[in-house]
Amino acid sequence: MSATLGFDTATPFVTVAVTDGGELVAEAEHGPDRHGRPRAGELLLGEAEAAVDSAGGWDRIGLIAVGIGPGSFTGLRIGIATGRALAQARGLAIAGVSTLDALGRGIAEAHPGVPALAVLDARRGEVFGALFDRRGERAWGPLLAAPEELGERAGALDPAPLAAGDGSVRFREQLEAEGVSIAAPEDPVHRVAARQVCALGEAQPARSPAEIEPLYLRVPDADRWHRRDDRDDRNPS
Repeated sequence: MSATLGFDTATPFVTVAVTDGGELVAEAEHGPDRHGRPRAGELLLGEAEAAVDSAGGWDRIGLIAVGIGPGSFTGLRIGIATGRALAQARGLAIAGVSTLDALGRGIAEAHPGVPALAVLDARRGEVFGALFDRRGERAWGPLLAAPEELGERAGALDPAPLAAGDGSVRFREQLEAEGVSIAAPEDPVHRVAARQVCALGEAQPARSPAEIEPLYLRVPDADRWHRRDDRDDRNPS
């Protein structure tokens, strides 16, 4: 059975893993630098090569699974471009995995028997969210919402879900006010694990590199500025 290389760069953390037959072979995780800047561009390719070496080399890899977001525009571009390039160069199958699905799977695995709410910080006072039932299946989402809106929707459920992810940490007060429980701050389920990206990628049909697209949920800033400039050109003062 061939191994899977999986990674995700949609959040401030770079996470890379190789699994073989469902067993974890290698996994690495790196947070932002001391200035708070993500390090995907600096670390991803080297960590991918190191993980593949741990599995016995590229001949052992049959699939690349890459996180497609939602999340950081820059991080997603780096991760998806790297996944596409490696798959193209090595002639490998590739699968795109929702970052929220990977986070939700990790919550469900660590805390079985309760609904899981995956929450990522979307900046601008908003969050990306998705709900997973007790079996770990996605019930709704992904969506972009104010934390109060997400909390109201999730808190109305019976039972209320357990939330994790950097968005749940940042907006703990708003979510708890609506009855949503938040995993303990030190619980590793708040971060996406690349081994979950591997597992979800293996469960999907393989695709060509060109088919792997980012899941933004929000228009990139560059596009918003372009549209604003177009409106200004059409409506000069």
